[in-house]
Amino acid sequence: MKEIKFSLVFRDMWQSAGKYQPRVDQLVKVAPAIIRMGCFDRVETNGGGFEQVNLLYGENPNRSVREWTKPFHEAGIQTHMLDRALNGLRMSPCPKDLRQLFYKVKKAQGTDITRIFCGLNDPRNVIPSIQYAKEAGMIAQASLCITHSPIHTVEYYVKLAQQFIEAGADEICLKDMAGIGRPVSLGQIVAGIKALKKDIVIQYHSHAGPGFCMASILEVAKAGCDYIDTGMSPLSWGTGHADIIAVQEMLKDAGFKVKEINMEAYMEARTLIQEMYDDFLGYYIPALNHINNSLLIKPGLPGGMMGSLMTDLEDNLKSLNKWKNKNNLPELTTDQLLVKLFDEVAYVWPKVGYPCLVTPFSQYVKNLALMNVIQMEKGKERWSMIADNIWDMILGKSGQLPGPVAQEIIELAKSQGREFETNDPQSYYPDDLNSYKKQMEEKGWELGEDLEELFEYSMHPSQYEAYKSGKAKADFEQDLAERKAKKNTTATNANMPDHITVTLKGQSYLVDISYGEVASNTTHVVAPTPNGEGEDILAPLEGKFYRVKDAQEVAKQVGDSVKTGDVIGYIEAMKTYNAIRADFDGIITAILTNSGDSVEEDDPIMTIARQ
Repeated sequence: MKEIKFSLVFRDMWQSAGKYQPRVDQLVKVAPAIIRMGCFDRVETNGGGFEQVNLLYGENPNRSVREWTKPFHEAGIQTHMLDRALNGLRMSPCPKDLRQLFYKVKKAQGTDITRIFCGLNDPRNVIPSIQYAKEAGMIAQASLCITHSPIHTVEYYVKLAQQFIEAGADEICLKDMAGIGRPVSLGQIVAGIKALKKDIVIQYHSHAGPGFCMASILEVAKAGCDYIDTGMSPLSWGTGHADIIAVQEMLKDAGFKVKEINMEAYMEARTLIQEMYDDFLGYYIPALNHINNSLLIKPGLPGGMMGSLMTDLEDNLKSLNKWKNKNNLPELTTDQLLVKLFDEVAYVWPKVGYPCLVTPFSQYVKNLALMNVIQMEKGKERWSMIADNIWDMILGKSGQLPGPVAQEIIELAKSQGREFETNDPQSYYPDDLNSYKKQMEEKGWELGEDLEELFEYSMHPSQYEAYKSGKAKADFEQDLAERKAKKNTTATNANMPDHITVTLKGQSYLVDISYGEVASNTTHVVAPTPNGEGEDILAPLEGKFYRVKDAQEVAKQVGDSVKTGDVIGYIEAMKTYNAIRADFDGIITAILTNSGDSVEEDDPIMTIARQ
């Protein structure tokens, strides 16, 4: 009788549901109940978006990881994390020195296993991370990012697993991040890997949304899988994961040896999770993410991204509908925008070479599709707004795409003077830890135990600065207060306007209106007029404005000369940095927005006088 062991993917449960993770005090409180459940040999404690979102609401993620992993170690339960290979814990590629420090820090903080994945399944990105993890003393689990396309066959995945095993991977994960792997094919992949190396440990990770997951779990178990990732109520199913109770009962009935569940402890953990939900996390969990939806099969978007997607979509829809109102066009509903987005993802995906739709490439493809939809809704051309990160993926700077790029995009790249690359992706990102270390020393910031603060700043520079200044916490608390106020709005206010346009001395302003305890006093210029000092540069989309995106750049200042096409700043939207470029030669005469401030489409951010 084969034993199947379970992992609770606690981090991913939250990321697949919404935008944020629990606070460290909440994590430490729930850990004993999870341990007493007695059914888990592993718990996913951190990785992926965990640290970035901690910074966004003003909490030090290094402290969180150390305190969160400690009780599991004491109980003999392994902890594992998710990492993005070349990208480390962020959306963009990391220098080699930062990647090497990454694993040393995580091992010192108490993480046992790192699940390494690359959405392109490029061994050049994964194999160095296998080596760095093992050098740091971590268990290196190499992932096969599962998707369904003419390219991603059973043979493709077995061959990929063989490369990772030969490179020293301790374990293999089938990362079925969208839950669209077909059950029989997944079983064949597991069987093929076990035929290569009988004793290799295989872990299966899936999402419940499209509806395949229970059949897939049974097939991989029959083929020899060793660990199954599960979730638990109230964050199971929907865009999350199969519930531990259902999975345990199914495998028990199929004749596998599985651990029993202490239901008293389960109910305690469930209650504590609900308390976290009610405290603040639920305000960032859209209701649609609780529902299974087979429409997800077609676009193949991952569960981990759907958590934030629905929250982001609210803002995009609001911005688009404001534009439609100004132009006397009918508004779109959330469902209409969602269907348009899903259809466009299915259209875009093959044209950009079939990257597996997992972070960051799921966001890149989704963002590209959403920008296409928004631009086309405004009567503009498809492909008219492509962020630099997305171009890097298309051009090969993030790794080798599985399939060919469409000719129309090749022609677009040529027209913009962009070149396709075939070198090792790491070669495009030089070491820069010393530059961050120097900045921290100049600011009087501690490098941290095991250099963990240096690591955090280098990995997430803009978010870390906002955390250190207190801006991140203030922005989060204001946003949470507004969400609470909105929820408490009476039915009387439900049909009242959320914005009005006023005109003063010929200048139009869009004024947001909030009801309840918190009211927004922000005004947004609709159609700013030149003030004699130059022309206002308007935000091309909604997001957060940053003057630079990393330590390698120097921020533009008032008085600087710029040429047409020069980058003058960035808008971070949907986890990607969209470059803002000068439309003409000139001199910057005013910077109208602080770095890190939220902007809406058409907000003025800078003034440039033509030369």
